Amino acid sequence: MMFCVFGMMAQQKANFKAAEKFSAANVNKMLKSTRVNPRWFKDSDKFWYTYTTTEGKRFYVVDPSKKSRSLMFDNKNFAAQLSELTRKPWNHNDLNLRALKLEDDNRTLTFMVDSIDYHFDINTKLLTKGDSTEKADKRLRWASYAPDSSYIAFARQHNLYLMEVGDEDSTEIQLTEDGERWFSYQASSGDTTSDKRLRANVRWFKDSKKLYVSRNDSRKVKELFVINELSNPRPELEVYKYAMPGEQEVPQSVLEIFDIESRNRLPIDIEKFKDQTIRGYLPGETSDKMFMTRMNRTSDTLDVCVINTTSGEVKELFQDVNHPYFNWSYQQLAILEEGKELIWWSERNGWGQLYLYDGNTGALKNKITNSGYFITGNIAQIDTAGRKVYFQGFGREEGIDPYYSLIYKANFDGSGFKKLSVENGNHRVNMSESAKYYVDNYSAVDVVPTSVLKDNNGNVLLNLETADMTLLNQAGWKMPERFTVKADDGITNLYGVMYKPFDFDSTRKYPVISYVYPGPQVESFVNDFTVTGRYNTALAQLGFIVVSMGHRGGSPMRSKYYHTYGYNNLRDYALADDKRSLEQLAERHSFIDLDHIGIFGHSGGGFMSTAALLSYPDFYDAAASSAGNHDNNIYNKWWSETHNGVKRKDKTKKDKDGNEVTTTTWNAKIKTNPSLAKNLKGHILITHGSIDNNVHPGNSMRLVSELMKAGKRFDYVPIPGSRHGYRGSQRSYYEKLMWYFFAEHLMGDYRNNVNISLPDEK
Repeated sequence: MMFCVFGMMAQQKANFKAAEKFSAANVNKMLKSTRVNPRWFKDSDKFWYTYTTTEGKRFYVVDPSKKSRSLMFDNKNFAAQLSELTRKPWNHNDLNLRALKLEDDNRTLTFMVDSIDYHFDINTKLLTKGDSTEKADKRLRWASYAPDSSYIAFARQHNLYLMEVGDEDSTEIQLTEDGERWFSYQASSGDTTSDKRLRANVRWFKDSKKLYVSRNDSRKVKELFVINELSNPRPELEVYKYAMPGEQEVPQSVLEIFDIESRNRLPIDIEKFKDQTIRGYLPGETSDKMFMTRMNRTSDTLDVCVINTTSGEVKELFQDVNHPYFNWSYQQLAILEEGKELIWWSERNGWGQLYLYDGNTGALKNKITNSGYFITGNIAQIDTAGRKVYFQGFGREEGIDPYYSLIYKANFDGSGFKKLSVENGNHRVNMSESAKYYVDNYSAVDVVPTSVLKDNNGNVLLNLETADMTLLNQAGWKMPERFTVKADDGITNLYGVMYKPFDFDSTRKYPVISYVYPGPQVESFVNDFTVTGRYNTALAQLGFIVVSMGHRGGSPMRSKYYHTYGYNNLRDYALADDKRSLEQLAERHSFIDLDHIGIFGHSGGGFMSTAALLSYPDFYDAAASSAGNHDNNIYNKWWSETHNGVKRKDKTKKDKDGNEVTTTTWNAKIKTNPSLAKNLKGHILITHGSIDNNVHPGNSMRLVSELMKAGKRFDYVPIPGSRHGYRGSQRSYYEKLMWYFFAEHLMGDYRNNVNISLPDEK
């Protein structure tokens, strides 16, 4: 029987030519603009934008009050003027202009060509040549400008400096002398042996009178290493600090405020929780205070504080407690009217909601989003004068996909709650400063991207753009299909997307491949419009059904219960739902072949795909695992401790002088993939970037070591010179390697060509 099945499989040839035709490199060229990104005029509701279709790129000006849209200029006339000034040819249908900016006069459009400024008057339609901007352009790489452009802050050899804006040779003012490697004022604290100016890790107050620095003391944190084998003239060792789960020595947060006039530094005593993390917030136009959140190491308790930037006094306003951990994805603090009031996001009732607080006393005034149980996403705009807030919402409306980002508004006191989005899909909005108008870009995996101008009640004022699908439709591209299944509990709805070959034949049997990512901050399936589905569109063209779906524990868009489902079970929590989802799809569709199942993913998806293959060795047949964190005990502290848990133990004993000394230890052990290596029955392709300083290559090597000990056959392909994400030719090579891998092990289609390219179909 096995021989007959394999014989049938061997007759199915993978369609490499179709996969290549619809690869990301090719299909992305068929689609031009998909969103309108408005650039608002200063102190105005007017905006301008660029948009590209198969007819070319055009520049538009929109006046919402008049409901008008007009071309900013005639492309041919603009190109002709530019050719005369530069003595170079220009494609009028694709004007590629660098550093485009509309100046504060609301009429001068500036851009750069060969380090020369050019100025276009949008009223007179005349283009003029400016001066060389080479020095200014170079300065931007390291300079942090004060809002009033009076000073520049920068770093040199880990210390902080000031310099008055003007000539590059202006007098430098050294503010600190205690900066050093791993406790640096630089934006990047790597080794610095040169005397170059570098960007500093600073934030200016809006009145330019002060700045603050939040830096981490990592001097005691243990080092980690990768080797760049491709460095010339010889391989080079890269050293960095990396805290792992359960370790005692982790980065320590330090906050300092600098007064520009006096040059004084004010260290802030922020210490409360052991190994806490902090985040600073600026209040508005003044610099007399700032706000801060500090979170404990177990990520379940957080203080919101206000800091007096003159005295250094830290006042705790209120504390929020969320077990098992805070949702970092949507956590946000909005400062209103210089700190008179605060808007805080919290999951205290099991769904993410917005709450209004008194900024002086910390007293809770009221819940803002009090109309139903749903997830409030990011705040889009706050109208302080009208006391309204505009925000994303997920899962409030019955019959609407809970992953669709809809736009709502509500008054600060919780009244006036209104849904502004009426179109099914994901809505991404950009609102004018006055909060009178916004550009709404909406789409879905099966909805063509559309851009409209709306007023703050959600009424459509202008239809701006619809993505040009001409080339895609001509090539035979088709949208993927949405589906809903039940989780392994038989109750929870899971949502997903299915990609089919464009020459799909319902009478055939197709191997199925699941594309996975465990979350919990994001799930693998693309619910928005996509022409590639990352790897999925091209992979399906080989002759596979490729599916991608959510699972319990995967996303913060559903509820606190949903996204924390995997707590204390970081390796296994998503696996049963993926398996059961595939079974349900096969029960519905006779064209899905459950005898030949593949699974793949990157990073957490590499970790999950391997765990699935090893946990259900009689169900999954092949896994392609890239850059997987197979042993989360050597992954970063934040990810592992937050999402799997960490336990604190304090032990007090007396030293030789009779003084009581308390020692704190942490326990954060996590189940690993290497411990399952002996279960392998199918096929696995393991890849990893050789200089991945996010998920260290040791994750893959530990898995490889255990597979070897268990006497298992597998494929391991390190990607030389690659970081965590594969780029350019590395990504292209890996994608095609994965095509061959699945064609061989799910179809029985073995090719003998040497080159990773289109195989000879003869």
